[in-house]
Amino acid sequence: MKKYILQSIRLTAVLMVLLCVIYPLIVAFAGGFAEGNGGGEKLTKNGKVVGYALLGQSFTKPEYFWGRPSAVGYNAAGSAGSNKGPSNPDYLQQVSDRIDTLLKYNPTIKKADIPADMVTASGSGLDPNISEQGAIIQIRRVAAARNLDEKTVVELVVKNTQGPLWGMFGPTSVNVLKLNLALDELKK
Repeated sequence: MKKYILQSIRLTAVLMVLLCVIYPLIVAFAGGFAEGNGGGEKLTKNGKVVGYALLGQSFTKPEYFWGRPSAVGYNAAGSAGSNKGPSNPDYLQQVSDRIDTLLKYNPTIKKADIPADMVTASGSGLDPNISEQGAIIQIRRVAAARNLDEKTVVELVVKNTQGPLWGMFGPTSVNVLKLNLALDELKK
């Protein structure tokens, strides 16, 4: 029995060093080679940091593209989903209200044209991207609010659309903050 206890203690010590010291150091070292040196890609406007490319933000003005809803108010410290199931009446009302808001501000679209990501929050509540369809349904509203030609806004959406990772993993998406910053640059 003493033999097994000593083996367990040794195994625990080795795993603690491996998983609590060596692995975090490797991840931190690898993060140093990532964009922003592991601190994330900071996006700036007029020399000021306005956000990070991997964190969603709230946009509610008609002249901006709107992002995915957040169950936590885009608070990175409290990242989480709503944990409400599809049969929860409060959740269904919340989704219905989001659909109504989208239809109100985008009167040229049909309810069937609204992708799910525009009315449901992500698991983290911080998703910075929307689907390509989510951007497309907002083009007319944004173009009209900014007095821009729709073709110009379409070109901007296409330019800011990211394909699947390595061409095969995940959907095409649009980073809302990058797209809205590019819209603001058009005015200059």
